[in-house]
Amino acid sequence: MNGAESLVRTLVEGDVDVCFTNPGTSEMHFCAALDRVDGMRCILGLFEGVVTGAADGYGRMMDKPAATLLHTGPGLGNGVANLHNAKKAKTPIVNIVGEHATYHIAHDAPLTADIEAIAWPVSHWVKTSADAPSVAVDGAQAIAEAKTAPGRIATLILPADTAWNEAQGTAKVPDVPPPGSVTEGAVRDCADALRSGEPAMIVVGHRGLRADALEIAGRIAAKTGAEIRTEFAAARAERGAGQVTPERMPYVVDQALAVTKDVRHMILIGAKTPVAFFAYPDKPSVLIPDTCQTHLLASAEEDIMGALEWLADELDAGNAEPVREAAQRPDLQTGDLTIDTIASAIGHLMPEGCIVSDEAITSGRMLHPFTKGCPPHDWLFGTGGSIGRALPEATGAAVACPDRKVLCISGDGSAMYTLQALWTQARENLDVVTVIYANRTYAILHGELRNVGANPGPKAHDMFDLDRPNLDWVAMANGMGVEATRVDTSEGFNRALAAAFNSKGPFLIEAVV
Repeated sequence: MNGAESLVRTLVEGDVDVCFTNPGTSEMHFCAALDRVDGMRCILGLFEGVVTGAADGYGRMMDKPAATLLHTGPGLGNGVANLHNAKKAKTPIVNIVGEHATYHIAHDAPLTADIEAIAWPVSHWVKTSADAPSVAVDGAQAIAEAKTAPGRIATLILPADTAWNEAQGTAKVPDVPPPGSVTEGAVRDCADALRSGEPAMIVVGHRGLRADALEIAGRIAAKTGAEIRTEFAAARAERGAGQVTPERMPYVVDQALAVTKDVRHMILIGAKTPVAFFAYPDKPSVLIPDTCQTHLLASAEEDIMGALEWLADELDAGNAEPVREAAQRPDLQTGDLTIDTIASAIGHLMPEGCIVSDEAITSGRMLHPFTKGCPPHDWLFGTGGSIGRALPEATGAAVACPDRKVLCISGDGSAMYTLQALWTQARENLDVVTVIYANRTYAILHGELRNVGANPGPKAHDMFDLDRPNLDWVAMANGMGVEATRVDTSEGFNRALAAAFNSKGPFLIEAVV
C-alpha cells in the first residue's frame, strides 16, 4: 500500500466519501488509488472554483466534509475564492493539494509555489505530509479538524513522493470534541436583558437557523416580545410555511439602521454584531445605535441548541407559542418579465424540500418575501462576498441531496465566474434548475457607485455592463450538455419554471430582465 492509497482508505473509513476533483500530475497516484479503494465517489470539476464551491454546497447540506483534490499552488489559488466563502460559512472541508516530490521542490520548477502560504488565509489547519508513513495519520487529523465545531477547512498538502512511496496502512480519526457549553452567566445576562422591558432583538446565525433552533428562538421571542432577525449572510436557513421564519438583517446600511434604531438590547445567538458589507462615506460600519448593548448567548463554536433550551427554561418560555409562517403563495403574474414577476413564479411553484442556492445579488434581493410562505425549504446564501459560488454550490448540494430539487439563482455576471459547473451537473445528471437573471450588467456595482458617492462617468459604467456582445446563456448551457431556454415574458418564465420543476436533471432558464 502506498501513501495515496492509505489516505483514500483513511478518508473512506472516516466517513469522507465524496471527492470533488481537478487533479494534475502530482496527484496521479491518488487518482490511481481511487480504483483500488471502494466507497469514494469522485466528481470532476473543470475549474478549481467549481471544485471548492461544490465542496461548500455539499458540506452545508450534509454537515460533514467532502474532500477536494487540487493541483499544486496555482490549482489551490484558482479555488481560493470559494474556499473563502466556505470558511465564512463554517463549512467542513478536507482540502487536499498535491505538491512536487519533496526532493524536487528545491529545483524551483515552474509549478513550485509556497502552498502553505496560499492555504492559510482560507484554512483553519494546514499541514504538509513529511513522508509516506505520515500520510494516513495526517489525513485522519485533517478529518478531525474539518469536523471540529462549527465546521472548519483542513488543508493537507501531499508531496508526490509521499503518495507513491510505501506506507503502513490507515489511521483512525481522532475523537472530535463536542461544541462547548455556554456559561450560566451568559444565559442569565441574556435573560435579564430580555426581561428588562426595553426593546430587544434576537439575531440568530449558523446552527441557530435550523428549524428546531428557530422554534425555540420563536418561543423566547413570543414570551418576551423581542423581535427575531437572522444574520444577513446566512450559510443555510431552514424556512417556510409552518416554521418560524424570521426576516434577515437588511443589506443596505440605511435600512439596517432603521431596523435597529430603537433596539436597546441585541441578543446574539451563533451570530456576530451586524456590520456593513462595505464602508461608506459618512455612514457607520456597525449597524446598531450607540445606545444598544449586545449580549452574546452562544458563539457559532458553542452548543447553540443547548444554549437556546437553557435560555428558554430560564425565561419559562417552553410553552409559549411562536409566530409561525402562514402557508401562502403569490399568484403567477403576466406581462413584462421583471424581478417581481420572477419572484412571484418562484414563490408560486417552488416544491417542498427545495434547496435554493441564491446569488442573484441585486435582482434576487426581494425573493424572501415572495417565498417565506412556501412549503419548507433550505436557503443557502453568500457568506464571504466572493462571487461565483451559486452554480458550484448548487452542484454540491445536489450531490448531497439527490432526492431534493435544487434551485440555483444567479446574476449573469456572477455565473460567468464558474459556469463550468453546468458541465459537471450534466455529467452527473444532477437535479438542478438554474435561473440566470440576464440583466447584462454587474447591477450591484452601479448601485455601489452611487452609494460611495464616486460621481461616475461613462468609463466607469462601461466596466460594469455585460454587452458588446451579450452573453448567450442558452448556447453556453447547451455547449456543456444542459438543456436551456431563454424567456423575456412572465408567461414564458412561468411555463419554463413549471416544466423544469416537473422534470429531472439539469435545466437552465435565461431570464432577460
